Amino acid sequence: MKQGLKSPVFLGLTAIMLINICVIVFYAPVERTMGIVQKVFYFHVASAWVGLLALTVVFAASILYLWKRTERANDLALASAEIGTVFISCTLLTGPLWAYPIWNTWWTWDPRLTTTLVLWFMYVAYIALQGGGAAEARKRLAAVYGIICFVNVPLVFFSTRWWRSIHPVVVTGEGMGLTSEMKAAMFLSVGVFSLLYLHLLRLRIKSLALQQRVKGLKAELFS
Repeated sequence: MKQGLKSPVFLGLTAIMLINICVIVFYAPVERTMGIVQKVFYFHVASAWVGLLALTVVFAASILYLWKRTERANDLALASAEIGTVFISCTLLTGPLWAYPIWNTWWTWDPRLTTTLVLWFMYVAYIALQGGGAAEARKRLAAVYGIICFVNVPLVFFSTRWWRSIHPVVVTGEGMGLTSEMKAAMFLSVGVFSLLYLHLLRLRIKSLALQQRVKGLKAELFS
């Protein structure tokens, strides 16, 4: 554990996360209408981005699993789904904190919010399919389901453009009046959260591989 905390990757990731927090707190200006609570926006957007990225990885890994039938592809899909669930949960929790001063409500059935909630349920269902050391048939079913779930990614991303929505278009800052400093903080947060996702993904894949190895050794021992 101590070696892990002292590893260059962990120390580097910690450093850039601290820099990101400093940029959000001290560099990005306070928004005039929402005030200090608007700074939650940077974590909200970055979490949402990683949630969509993670499901895209599930989609690609599921196709690879159906093609090659390798455990590594299945582990990649499962690990990405687990991490994506965490980030989508953060998205759903931070969104109301950021938007409440404007909307005067913690939740509304806005297209963006609704499709994001559906995405969360999709993640949970995928993990349930993979639960408990799933058999080959369930892994194939999970892979097919993971491919189908990808349909919701463009729905979440383009929901504010395709349907009438009170949710702002955060990618370009349209309707939000973001200054150049705010945009810089937003894109930095997205980059840092993406690196965090990749680091967690690598660690979780290693963990799943070790679990498979232990399971194989137990099977050999008691056979």
